[in-house]
Amino acid sequence: MTPVPVSEVATPLAPLTTLRLGGPARRLVDADSADDVVQAVRASDAAGEAVLLLGGGSNVVISDDGWPGTVVRVGSTGHRVDRLVDGRAMLTVEAGEDWDAVVAACVGSGLGGLECLSGIPGRTGATPVQNVGAYGVEIADVLHEVDLYDRRTDTVRTHVPAGELGLGYRTSMLKGRDDAIVLRVRFALPGDGSSAPIRYPELARALGVEPGVRVPAAAAREAVLALRGGKGMVLDGADHDTWSVGSFFTNPVLPADEGPADAPRWPAGPDQIKIPAAWLIEQAGFRRGHAGPGGRVALSSRHVLALTHRGGGTTSDLLDLAREVRDGVRARFGIDLQPEPVLVRCGL
Repeated sequence: MTPVPVSEVATPLAPLTTLRLGGPARRLVDADSADDVVQAVRASDAAGEAVLLLGGGSNVVISDDGWPGTVVRVGSTGHRVDRLVDGRAMLTVEAGEDWDAVVAACVGSGLGGLECLSGIPGRTGATPVQNVGAYGVEIADVLHEVDLYDRRTDTVRTHVPAGELGLGYRTSMLKGRDDAIVLRVRFALPGDGSSAPIRYPELARALGVEPGVRVPAAAAREAVLALRGGKGMVLDGADHDTWSVGSFFTNPVLPADEGPADAPRWPAGPDQIKIPAAWLIEQAGFRRGHAGPGGRVALSSRHVLALTHRGGGTTSDLLDLAREVRDGVRARFGIDLQPEPVLVRCGL
């Protein structure tokens, strides 16, 4: 087996994240295949080293102290489409594939189902962990199964059904754990070139259609990218509004009889509602561009849910801003906002 490339020199992690924040790793391993990922984790476990899996660094906040052990950067690539007898398509993707590149390839080849998840940064292996979602679609809608490396038993589990992953609103049984590592993902897609039903009102308006209809996947992708771009949610190294983890807080899910009476809301399950975190933040007095410590971090100038790094900042600066926003919403509404990204060796 070919040795996995290893850097034994302390490696800055900030450039490997979309926030451009975080301290160094003691050791970095680049794993370019699923076998490499397993090999690297096994070697670190045998050496008694703490392991952090890193993909695109788009949904992670790393402490200023960095990581004391080994960071395994997942770079496995490759995907294929298999047509099923019922007309659907099974899309198999390696964990290290860039997510938006996968979506673009599907749309470009006339395959719909993922287009509403266009423009989301990061790598494919993270999508079931977070149950990534946007514009009325989430990974749970299309996920069929995953292959996992189980560190507890030192085995690779193939074809683990989506139903075993505990998928929920921006979460799964995989989130916050490091003993089950996603190696590849399989999605069951409709098999034609039409989008998923357009459920999100803002997207329906942008497309000029009624909610519930399907449109050409390419048209839906174009509209989603335009909407995300207008909110600073499409990565651009020259634009500090995109130096973020996207939405920092999840939308609170509350009992149906709770929450501000004048707040926008939509159903979130039996006797539950979901309230937009952005509305709560704005009503608590925070505006776009609100600056954190020294102006080194700030709310995005286009979207109050994004906490952005303006340059020269630290993770501590970002967390101070997050606490200010969280505490302001709690004082105004009695609602605790929860962070969406994974916080590594740090917290609120």
